[in-house]
Amino acid sequence: MLDSLKRALHQLPGVTPSGSSLHRHLLLWLLLPQLVLWLAGAFFTYNLTARYANQAIDASLSTASKALARQVKPIGNGLFIDFPKAAQDIIEADPDDRVYYMVSTPPGQFILGNNHLPTPPAIAPLRLGQPYFYDGSMGEGSKRVDVRVAALYLSYGEADTPQSMLVQVARSRASREQLAGRILLDTALPLSVLIALMSMIVWAGIRAGLAPLARMRALVENRGPNDLAPLKLEAAPREVHALAKAINTLLAAVHESVSGQRRFISDAAHQLRTPLAGLKSQTELALNETVDPALQARLQRVHESATRSAHLVNQLLTLARAEPESASAQGRGRVDLARLAGEVTAEWVPRARQAGIDLGIEGLDGEAGASLAVTGNALLLREAIANLVDNALRYAGRGSTVTVRARPLGHDVLLEVEDNGPGIAPADRERVFERFARATLQGDGCGLGLAIVKEIAERHGGHVALEGAVPRGLRVVMQLPRLGG
Repeated sequence: MLDSLKRALHQLPGVTPSGSSLHRHLLLWLLLPQLVLWLAGAFFTYNLTARYANQAIDASLSTASKALARQVKPIGNGLFIDFPKAAQDIIEADPDDRVYYMVSTPPGQFILGNNHLPTPPAIAPLRLGQPYFYDGSMGEGSKRVDVRVAALYLSYGEADTPQSMLVQVARSRASREQLAGRILLDTALPLSVLIALMSMIVWAGIRAGLAPLARMRALVENRGPNDLAPLKLEAAPREVHALAKAINTLLAAVHESVSGQRRFISDAAHQLRTPLAGLKSQTELALNETVDPALQARLQRVHESATRSAHLVNQLLTLARAEPESASAQGRGRVDLARLAGEVTAEWVPRARQAGIDLGIEGLDGEAGASLAVTGNALLLREAIANLVDNALRYAGRGSTVTVRARPLGHDVLLEVEDNGPGIAPADRERVFERFARATLQGDGCGLGLAIVKEIAERHGGHVALEGAVPRGLRVVMQLPRLGG
């Protein structure tokens, strides 16, 4: 249950290779409109700049066209062109921003200037003396030039023979585009800096706003698989409080369900101990009193079943005591692991002799043994050592050797139980720590011994592992933090 909650919260910032990030999602929806507005602002700025540049160019073209028209003076039915070379040089002085001109009469019949200016569009009604402005192009191929043109229509001649004249002045549009580009650049650069600063502020704001969710994720990720205590986020925003409250409600429901199951197992085990003990006693008495071989065989099987059942009940009770709630309620103190291992091993010597197994202990004692002290519950640690020795005696086989060893390793204490029996295949060494999992069908174990050891080791801040012994056999290593280490 807690693992599922961790996976769900892992999708929050920080997150997640397999899912979308809320941080990226918010950042996208906040920065995308800014980018759209920036592009729209750049577009409108460029068009506005181009419009004002056109107005400035049109004003200069209007002035130039009227000035050129004044140089062409009607005389009766003819024209007098007063356009000195100096004035022509002034108009064509700038090679980068050339001004083109053309005078035609009637319109379209060239008489002066550049005979390549684009023809003005059809205009109706025609207004004399007022310039018309339009865009066009002139030249061919790579020399083609886009121009802005002013067209001025004038009339001359006698009243009975009126005539018209067209004065055109053109200027390259490159200057207009350069001006618009410079204005756009001068406007876009500060705006881009502001957008970048705003993006950083938005990113920092989103990160700060989602920080309570990240803290909640850390609270769940750092928990053990059996830690169902409620989350505490007093300083978090109201929305996170609602989420934390919902999670706490779920954790409370799961805790109540798990506690009910544990209470049931504990109560059932307690209730079964007395009748199973009575059944064992009655079968032992019946075996001693009967002489019928067939009946003795049946009673022996009943006695073995009762013994296995009693062992299972005891293991269930030990497992219930090793659960987090029960373990936290029990007292803790200084425990000399080497001395405790020696006491437990001594208790199992008669059983080892009966099974034809050489059981011994290697470790430190005396003053040096004080360095093997740990902080924990002596009863639970005794149960863990007893289960390790019991497993070794059950599965090592007659004629084998079982050694219990305690030694320091850095800031930890190692308790090792090694035998030269058949061992456990590497593929099964993780699975046997699961409850009711067994690596062999031999023996009369119930599959809870190593699960109990693992639970007790984790409750004491340590861990347990299985290793292969040399030349054969199995070594079980329980590693616990050393007192003052």
